[in-house]
Order: sequence, then C-alpha cells, then structure tokens
Amino acid sequence: MCGIVGYIGQNQVKEILLQGLEKLEYRGYDSAGIFVESSVNDYALFKNSGRIQALREIIPAYIDGHLGIGHTRWATHGQPTKVNAHPHLSHDGRFVLVHNGVINNYRQLIDRYLTNIQLQSQTDSEVIVQLIAKEVAQTSCTVKEALRRTCDKLEGSYSIGLIDIQDDKTLYIAKNHSPLLIACGRDFNGICSDVMAFVDMTDQFIEIMDGEIGILTADAIYLEDQSGKCVKRHPFTAQISREDIARGAYPYYMLKEIDEQPAVMRRLLQQYTRDNRIVIKKDILTMMEKSDRLYIIACGTSAHAGYIGKMLLEQYAHIPCEVHLASEFAYHQPLLSQRPLFIFISQSGETADSRQVLNKVKQQGHRIITLTNVASSTLSREADATLLLHAGPEIAVASTKAYTAQIAVLALLAKAVGDYKEINETQQFDLIHHLGVAAQAMDVIITQKEQIEQLTAQLLTQQRDAFYIGRGKDYYVSLEAALKLKEISYIHAEGFAAGELKHGPIALIEQNTPVFALLSDEKTIANMRTSIEEVRSRGAYVASIVLEPFAQEDDTFVLPTVCQALTPLVMAIPIQLIAYYATLQRGLDVDKPRNLAKSVTVE
Repeated sequence: MCGIVGYIGQNQVKEILLQGLEKLEYRGYDSAGIFVESSVNDYALFKNSGRIQALREIIPAYIDGHLGIGHTRWATHGQPTKVNAHPHLSHDGRFVLVHNGVINNYRQLIDRYLTNIQLQSQTDSEVIVQLIAKEVAQTSCTVKEALRRTCDKLEGSYSIGLIDIQDDKTLYIAKNHSPLLIACGRDFNGICSDVMAFVDMTDQFIEIMDGEIGILTADAIYLEDQSGKCVKRHPFTAQISREDIARGAYPYYMLKEIDEQPAVMRRLLQQYTRDNRIVIKKDILTMMEKSDRLYIIACGTSAHAGYIGKMLLEQYAHIPCEVHLASEFAYHQPLLSQRPLFIFISQSGETADSRQVLNKVKQQGHRIITLTNVASSTLSREADATLLLHAGPEIAVASTKAYTAQIAVLALLAKAVGDYKEINETQQFDLIHHLGVAAQAMDVIITQKEQIEQLTAQLLTQQRDAFYIGRGKDYYVSLEAALKLKEISYIHAEGFAAGELKHGPIALIEQNTPVFALLSDEKTIANMRTSIEEVRSRGAYVASIVLEPFAQEDDTFVLPTVCQALTPLVMAIPIQLIAYYATLQRGLDVDKPRNLAKSVTVE
C-alpha cells in the first residue's frame, strides 16, 4: 500500500513529485504530502487529507526546488488526517521522511527511546524520523550511519526516503520487505514504489534489496548491504510505456482493463506457444512432475483464480492440489506432503501475506513457482521460477484482466505438464485453439455492455444485498463476482455453492432479493435449474447467466460457447461489468473504492 516518490536532479521537482504521486495513487489515496528543498524559503512541506488534487490545491505556484520526496497514503496507523499524512518532520526540524510499510515494534521503540519527545502523529512512521534525529544529535554520527542504526532497531517492513534539510544535494533510502526502486535518468536520480511514477522520464531502474540502504545524488548512486559492504547493481529496463498506463477515452481504468482482456488472452498465446505447442521452461515442468502435491498460495482475487487453477491442474496435470489463503497459511501451516511444490499467485508480486509465506517455505527448503504480472517483483525474484501474466499495468483497484490472465496461465501450465507427462486425455485437448475461441467470445460479450448495464440498473439500483450462486468452476467465479460487487459498489454480496443453499443461506432470501445464477457447468445444469426455482419460489429476483448450449428462452444473459475448461474466462466479463455499472449507478469512484488500495504490501 502507499506510494513513495523522490527526486534529486537538475529539473524543478514539485511537478515531478505531484505527477508521480498521481500515477501511484492506486496504491493509496486517503492523504498525501510532499517536501521540497526550496530555494525560496529553505524548504516547504505540504500535506493534506484526501486525493492528490486536494494536495495540489494548497501548494503555492512559487514553491519549487531540485530535491524532494512525496507520499500518497493508505492508512494503517492513525486515521487518514493531515497530521498523519507523510512526509514526517523530526522534532528538531532537521530531517523529513516518507515511509511505506509497518513497524511492528514502534510502541516499544517509543517507550525505550522517545519518551522525552512529543510525537505529532499517531503513525508508526514518525517514530523512524525521530529516532534518526536523536541518533545524530546524541552521537554526532553521519546521517547514513544514523539511518543504519535506526533500521537495525526496526521490526517489520519499510521503504524509506529521507532528506537532511541541512544537505540539499543528498537523498537517503532504505528498504526491507516493502517495494522501492531507484529511477536512473539523465541528470537525475529518483526513488519510487512503482516504475509508473517515472515512466515519462526514464525506463532505467535499479532494484533495492531487503536490508540495503543507499545515498543518491543527482549524478551518483551508492548502495550498501546490511554488513556495510558496497553493492554494485546494473539497472534493468522497464517494459512499460506512457501509453500502457494512459486511460485514453475511457472514463475509468476498470472499464479499459475489462475491455483489454481478449487482447491479454492473445498476448498469452503469443508468449507461451510456438509452432502450435505450449512452451513452458523445462525446469518448471520438471518441478511439477516431481511434486506429489501442489500448494497454491494467494489472496483475494488471486485465490479465486487459484481455486479454478486447482481444478485445471488436477484434471490435466493429474497432480493433487490445495489452495490456501496466504494470511492463514502464514500462521497455520498444514501437514505437507513428501514432495510439495508451491505456486504463489499475485498480480503485483509484492503481496505482504504471500511474501511472508514464501520466506517461510523457502527456509524449509521447498520449491516455489510464482505467477505474477511484475517480473522484477519480490515474489518473482525469490521464487525458483516465474510465469508472467503479461496482462500489462492494472491500475484500477478491482482486478479484472490480471484475474483472467491468472486463469489462462494456470490452464497453459496444466496442459503443458500433462503433455510433458504424456497424459493421453491432456494431449487430446487443444487448449491453444480453445483459448483463441475464448478470446473471441470475450470480445462478443464486451460488445453487449448495454444489455448488462440495463440488467444491473434493473436489479441493483436500490438493493443493499445480492447473491451469486454456481456449481463447479461457477461456484469459484461466484466468489469473485461477490468480491467485485462488494469492494467497489459497497453492496453486501456473497457467493454460494448452489447445492449449499438449503443448508443455511436460503434463509437470507427475501422478496426481490437479487440472485445471479451462473450456469456453465455441464454436469450440474439440471441441479442449477432446481436451485433457481428454490430461490425464486421464496421471492428472489433471479438473473441467469448461461453458456449458450444450456440456455433456455427465459434466461437473462447468454454467453458464447467455449470449452468447459475455460468457462470462467467468459463468465468473468459479465460479473465484472455488473460490479462496474452498479458502482456507476451509485455515483461512486470505480477505480478507487474506500478503504482499499491496489497493492497490499503490508500484512
């Protein structure tokens, strides 16, 4: 969560910071601030609650300089107020700091070191800058050494940008379990939580590893590891352009990203196929073949994709598979098989709960594969192998194209492993052809937005509750559908296995309760029709979303035909659009729902 941007160089910094924060606003948007080493009055610190625009409105036009840091916040400690916004200033007025992450022992640090200092905020972050200032004042050590000593005291995660107001030519940095990159440009260096902050200025970035601290000037970069040893690391080239993150003519990123899903399917076919065969690295296939059980670790939408992946992997790769929520697995690890293989699924590759599990199972010596959209991410770097989603930047908080990309990559993996193991059923399944058909079907559904918008207006304009029901893969899609609806429209929504209705959930059905029935599972169509009648007889208003071969005259929305393995790909489009239009009809911000952020980098 939260976004950091910093700059030192020849250009005027204010607009660089503000534009960078606007590109990072998807990471947090309840408050924001910037600090500028200003030639007008030594320095300028501005903070405000709300979005970046609210911050812009309080900054005078004459303020500018060549060194600065900025922060857009997703609150963890302390309410989203101006006083709790970053940057934080030390009690002696010398140091200013931005921080992303969570300091688990901040109360103990206050009690031990800061009892004589009046803290201005309720955040854990302010503790860091106060400790640095106290270290310098009491020991006369260098700022770098004070930063190192302070980081040694911190327990938890942090990415830090620090400025000494007495030195207008240096930007200090530190990182541990929270993403931070160095942006390398002509006549400048910068820091950012995501390459998007500097995409207009450079495509060259340096990864900062856990435990490292650094010093940046306009023309030099110095990094050292935890032992104090100098680190030399070459930049990587970010595969992202201004066009990738432009919203274009779309009113919201979410709608743009929904529309991009067929193109993502075709891109995956280009990336993972050659000469009409699926190409997955042999070391991945070997790891899969040697494992006796797969453990998928994920959170939220990625977990919902994992449940579908479990069915595909068991069907086509013939390997038993379990799906675990990372936040639960981290503290309640189940009994593992003899040869486990872990598959981590994460759009950002920085998900804090998943990182915690990865560190744990890595220490236990287990093999790890990561599915992610970000090649340079922590989960990708620390895994034994990575399968990229190739979905392109996903800006809206509600995941859409990353979700369908995860399902498609899991299908490609399952098929490739089955072929590698020479499983006859798998070899007869032409996944490449069927993925192409699915992409075409997704295109068709996208052209029918108006029908879905009308359906949403009819069912959800005044409702406070809604339910999704399904069986097989449709049940797992119903979980994702309910998550999409609740997270951006704030309608209470739940997804249920239709066969479980009579075991409790049907008690929730009242007159005109919206129930969306998902019907694409060939084995249970008749059962689903019975479940529809059960809820309808109790007053529910049922909207049926049905795969074409199983459609009846009174069904609400009919999906083009795709193979049974890939029905979640086409079912995803209408459930995403329902959430989108329900949110619009309530006058809410589709891309930035309350209390949420895109990248969950704190536990």
